[in-house]
Parts: sequence; structure tokens; C-alpha cells
Amino acid sequence: MKVVIVESPAKAKTINKYLGKDFEVLASFGHVRDLPAKDGSVRPDEDFAMSWAVDAASKKRLADITKAVKGADELILATDPDREGEAISWHVLDVLREKKALKKDVPVKRVVFNAITKDAVTQAMKNPREIDGPLVDAYLARRALDYLVGFTLSPILWRKLPGSRSAGRVQSVALRLVCEREEEIEKFKPEEYWSVISTLNQAGKSFDARLYAVDGKKVDKLAVKAGEDAELLKKSIETSRLAVVSVDKKPTKRNPYAPFTTSTLQQDASSRLGLSPSRTMQIAQRLYEDGLITYMRTDAVQMAPEAIEAARRVIAKEFGADYVPEKPRLYSSKAKNAQEAHEAVRPTDLGKHPDTLRNLDPDQHKLYQLIWRRSLASQMRSAEIERTTADIDADTAERKIMLRAVGSVITFPGFLGVYGIEKTEEDDEDSRELPALAEGDSPKLEKVNIAQHFTQPPARFTEASLIKKMEELGIGRPSTYAATLGTLKDRDYIRLEKRTLYPEDRGRLVTAFLQSFFSKYVEYGFTASLEEQLDEISAGDIDYKDVLRQFWTDFSKHTTEIKDLRVSEVLDALNDLLGHHIFPAKEDGSDPRLCPTCGEGQLSLKLGKFGAFIGCSNYPDCRHTQQLSESATGQSSESIDGDGVLGTDPESGEDIFLKTGRFGPYVQLGDGKEAKRSSLPRGWDAGSMDLEKALKLLSLPREVGEHPETGKPITAGIGRYGPFVLHDGTYANLPDVEEVFSVGLNRAVSLIAEKKANGGRGGRATPAAIATFEHDDGPITVRSGRYGPYVNQGKVNATLPKDLAPEAVTLEKALELIAAKGGSSAKGKPKAKAKAKPTAKSKAAAKKKAEA
Repeated sequence: MKVVIVESPAKAKTINKYLGKDFEVLASFGHVRDLPAKDGSVRPDEDFAMSWAVDAASKKRLADITKAVKGADELILATDPDREGEAISWHVLDVLREKKALKKDVPVKRVVFNAITKDAVTQAMKNPREIDGPLVDAYLARRALDYLVGFTLSPILWRKLPGSRSAGRVQSVALRLVCEREEEIEKFKPEEYWSVISTLNQAGKSFDARLYAVDGKKVDKLAVKAGEDAELLKKSIETSRLAVVSVDKKPTKRNPYAPFTTSTLQQDASSRLGLSPSRTMQIAQRLYEDGLITYMRTDAVQMAPEAIEAARRVIAKEFGADYVPEKPRLYSSKAKNAQEAHEAVRPTDLGKHPDTLRNLDPDQHKLYQLIWRRSLASQMRSAEIERTTADIDADTAERKIMLRAVGSVITFPGFLGVYGIEKTEEDDEDSRELPALAEGDSPKLEKVNIAQHFTQPPARFTEASLIKKMEELGIGRPSTYAATLGTLKDRDYIRLEKRTLYPEDRGRLVTAFLQSFFSKYVEYGFTASLEEQLDEISAGDIDYKDVLRQFWTDFSKHTTEIKDLRVSEVLDALNDLLGHHIFPAKEDGSDPRLCPTCGEGQLSLKLGKFGAFIGCSNYPDCRHTQQLSESATGQSSESIDGDGVLGTDPESGEDIFLKTGRFGPYVQLGDGKEAKRSSLPRGWDAGSMDLEKALKLLSLPREVGEHPETGKPITAGIGRYGPFVLHDGTYANLPDVEEVFSVGLNRAVSLIAEKKANGGRGGRATPAAIATFEHDDGPITVRSGRYGPYVNQGKVNATLPKDLAPEAVTLEKALELIAAKGGSSAKGKPKAKAKAKPTAKSKAAAKKKAEA
């Protein structure tokens, strides 16, 4: 038997069908080991030795793999064809060798395939190789770098900037991009300009012409600065005699884009389908495992020769021979540090038209169609467009004015035909067809429109545009983009609103701190250069430990110096860098840092036990404080010790406070250690909190009603994992925070039933009773659990001793065990006729014992 190791169970199932009965395909479920999240997992003083740990779930997977390998004739490592896949194979093999599970004569082979099709898998099996050492070294270097940065920098961050989570090598640079874009927007000063657009008519067809030149000088979009100037130009055009002085018709071509890489797939799926990068990768993973597309983590833009030939055949069949170019199109990546080891993302069989795949869910179908169209388009003829430019004099005695009309028409759709596009995607003025114009024509003037405009600040990043920027700068890799964004959102450094990324104040503080004291390590060029060195390691050009030594020598020295920083130095730097954000200019021109409470002190950034806040320089005489978000909006809140009072509880008469703690903002009823508190759920902004919302939060958990079958209560609340309903130890998540305040009994019962049916946290089915005893304090049952047999009464569980069989448990022994756990007293009197209710299992055991 030959044992094949892949990454996912879905992939294992598909490959097993192709290989047959002589193979056993097992899944590792991704990485089986990782560096433990504790100090000392990477030890620079020991030549960067690394300690690896296996989590509980992976232990089970490795046990299954070990068991299968012990009787195997051959071990085939078939994990994904990238750096991470190579590392997983290396980890699995290393563990098996540590366990001595491999016989000396059992061959170990590494195979890779870019698509899960029968041909690709069969061909890969015929061409095995050894594990690629340089690829593994590049993985080790990346993990070591990420660990050393995180576990060296994060503790400094926690001490110097309380309330911050942690800092990562790539995440910090991505966060800087978002924060710097926000600074650009805040500092942007709009500039006024006016547009002058004339609507003309020739032979009954209207068209627009823009202002092009005035008095012999070409004007740009911002040339007309004031409404008075626009009015004068309008009057001049209205009193002029129009004459076409030149018409230029120029054929142009528009070429198709290259096939998808991971980055461009995420960008296109975001703009066209509204899918987030993480969701796109989930769907693409499923399409890959089902054998419909090639491997989806790649920065290569070229398709295999056989795929190109297949594309050309499909194009001829679907659109006609005119749409097939004379020669196949070849592409090369423009992305920095691109690795050309794989193909672009494409369908495994371009002959599979999206309309023929009826077993896909809507999102899978849309993404497959997007990939299919892009792959075909990349091998189609260019679109041919005729562009017409007409210059029109609008001279008067006083001024010389020239207007320009631009239009275009598609003469051959080419690759645009695959999208069903009938016009170009250029500006509106370029996608309009002009009427037939010739020199000397005098079109009629219908109207002249003038309009005021203001220049706009740069757009905030979307997830897709941030990924594009990271790729341009050479930061990160295809497999890391979605994870990087997810980490920043999980740490509350950024938030996503209507597909737009906004930096949180916590994220801006971290970025300002790193730019002030670790500027080299958040520079785009430095991070990109590290990525280049990782690529050189994977190519076998440099030794990975040399890269680690060079990095660690400078980094450790720098962090040692920063550890001695005084908090006052940190505050001075943050106040300087974030002053425009924290203390925005006031409309009346007054000092934005003047304390509104005492009228004398200066406001500045302060650091408390649980994070940063704004305080008065006259503390403790003046106790004015406000949150960062309040300072940015010009609002403030003042109360004893900086707690904001939202109002009074109508029932108790106690004050309700809005506070900020170690884990973020929360509301509190009254004072003292026993005061009731409730954290603000995800999506609720402290700046928008009011008394009504606070009362709703403090009313949780609330009772929804009694379960119709058990009679036990169902409650609704918000916990560590979000909103939920709870019944008898079973938790079921609610999809929306607002529903926790309104969920009804029927809905709650349905959710509980679904959770029990599916298992999961709090929804694990209770094991069947081996025996049951009646008792005054409630029934006692003997059950078999995950960690061995036990007795149960109410909420008390007591594990059976190893020498006591479940079938041999008596009522007296059960009471003794429960009493030891703090349950019913061992002296409690059972009912007169208390007897065990034997189950089928216990009857069979008793019969077997009697026969023996």
C-alpha cells in the first residue's frame, strides 16, 4: 500500500478516486506543527534553533498518518505546490522520522500538481522528486523573522503603549499604508475649479465638447478657478460662430489583461462580484479541490502551452476564427518579486462552459465564470476602436476659444466579446460616438453648462486596492494577503465599512509609535527587500541563517535601545505625529488644545493602564479627560476619573457610565467592584453610545421563554464569541447583535435544535445513559464520555475510578462519587424502590458476565 499525504480532506477524496485501491490518501489538514506562542521558540543564541509544537487536533491527524505509514510500501508527499506546501511535507516527514514510523527501506517521494485532475495527478506520480530544501529554508526564514519581530516588538509595544495588541512584520507595514492614506485625506485641502461643457448639434445629433484652449493656451481641468471666469467664457461661446477646424480619426487597439494571479483575482472579484479577499479564497479553494481550476495561490501570469491551445480552440468554437490571434499571447508578470513557478489561475478544462456547471452554488458559479472569461479573453484578439477627435473654434472679437469633442466606436470587439461589452471602459466622453463631422462644418450650439467642482482627496483603500498596493511594493505574498487583512481587523487596528478600510485610533497610535522609534522596520523598501531575500533563499542563492543573523544583529541592538525610552518621550512623539488628528483645527480659530473644563490647561495625549486617552496638563487640579474618538470629532465628556455618564437607570436611580477598559469600551451600572458591566459588542462605536443602548446592553442576558419540550429557560446574551441563545448548556450563535434584543421563542428553539443536530461548542450530543437511578435530589445517570465513564446528577459530573466498570456502579457508589464532587450527600435517602433501569448495553454486559 502506498500512502499519499495531501492538505485537505476534500482534496484527499478527489485524488483517492484517481489513484485507486493501491493508494491510501490522508489529509494533514494544513500545517501539523508551528512555533509555540511563547518566548524561546526561536533562539538566536543557538544559531536560530527552533522549537516546534503540535496542537491537539494535529496530534490526531499525525497519529492516523503514523499508523498508516508503519505498514506502507511507499510514502508520497503531495501537499500544495508552494512554499507553505513544501514546509508541510517537511514537517510531516520530520515528525514521522522522530516517531521512527518509517522503515529504512520505505521510499519517500515528493510530488506536485497544479491542478487536481486525473491527468495532472497521474503525471505528477510519474515525476517524483525530493523535498526542495531551499524552499523549506525560505519558509523557516519567514517564520523565524515573523516570530522574532512579533515576540521582540510586541512586549515593547505593550509597555510603552498600553492597550495595543501586537505588531507583526508585514501587518505593521500594511497598517502604515492605511494610516498614511487617512492622513493624506485629513490634510487634503480642496481646490475649487469650474467646468465649461458645450452641447452642440450636427445633423440632428447632439454631442458634447469641452473647453480645450483659451487665447492660444491649452487649458487643463483646473484652469478655470472662479465662477466669474466661467460665466465670461460661457457668454463668449454663446456669442461665437462655431466652426470645425480639424477632424482626426485614429484607429487604436485595446489589449486584453493577463490571466488571473491571486492578487488580480481578489481585486476583480471585489469590484465585479463584491466578494472580500478571504471569501474569494475560500470559494477558489473549493473550486481547486473539486478539480475545476488550477492552484489559486500564485503570482504567475502565464498559462501552460496545452491550456493556451485549448483556449484558442474554445475561442474559435464560441466566437469564430476571427477572434483567435495569429500567434498565442505570452505574458510576464509586472509585480515586484513575482515567482513564476506556477501557472496563472485558470480553469483546468476551458471547454467547461460556466453554464454547464449546474452543481455549483451561486458564488462558486460567479467566480468560476469570472476566471473562465478572463482566461479566454487573455488569448483573444485585441479590441479595435476608432477614436475621433474634433477641434471646434468658438472665436469672438475679444477672445479665441477652442472646444474639443472626443468620441470612439468599437469596430471589432475582440476580447470584449467574451464579456458582452459593446463599448469601451474609458471615460464617458471617450465612449460616445460622434456624428459625422468635417472641416468647415458649423454645428449649432444647444447650450453651455458651467458647474462648480472641488478637487477630491485620494480614495481610502478597499481590501482589493490595498492588496494591489502591497503587491506593487513587493510586500507579502499571494498566500498572505487575506490573512494580513484579517489580522489587522481582528486586532481592531482597522475597520471595514461599506468595503472601505478605516484606521482605528488604536491602529494609528501603533503606526505613529513604530514610525517614531522603529522607522526602518516599517519602511516599504526594507520590508520588500526582506521578501527579495526570501526569494533568493528559495532559489538556493543565499543561506537563510545568514539573512537571520544580519537582521537580528541590527534589530536586537535597536530594540535594546528603545527599551530604555521614557513614556514622556513616547507621548511627545505621538502628540507631534497625530496632533492634526487628535486636535483638529476649530472653525473659530481658537486653540484646539485648550482644556474646555478649566480653560487654562493644555490637552495632550496621555497613557493609562488600559490605553491612550486625552487629558489636561493641570491634572490633578483638573480631571478633564476624553476618548480619542471624541477628540477627533470635537466632542468631549467630563466626569470623575474620566468616566462618561450616559444617564440614570430609571429602575435603580444609579448612574450609567461609559468607560474604557483593557479590552475596550464598556458600560457600567453604578459604582463599586460588584457593579454590573457590559462590553460594547463588535460594530458598536463608543462615540454613538447613549442611555437607551446602554440600558439594552445591561438588560442582558434576558429570558426568551421556556423550552416547550424541557420546560427549562432559554436566554439570550452576548458572549466572547458574539450574540447567542442558551438552553440547558447548548449555545447557538445569532447572526446579528440586534437580534439578541428581539429574538423570539420559536426562532430560539429552532436555532438550539439546529445546533444540537450539527454538534459544535455547547451543542455536543449528551451520551446515552448506561444506567439510571431515581433520587430525591434528581435522577443519577451513568454515562460514557470523551474522557471515560462518569456519573451525573444535575450539573455535577464525577469520573469513575479506573477499576470500576460502568455496569457495576450501584446507587450507593454513585452517591459517594457525587458527594465527593460537592453534589448530593452520601447520606441522602433514596426512594424506597430505587432500582437501576438497565439499558440494552447493560443487559448485554450482564448476560456476558453470567455466561462466563
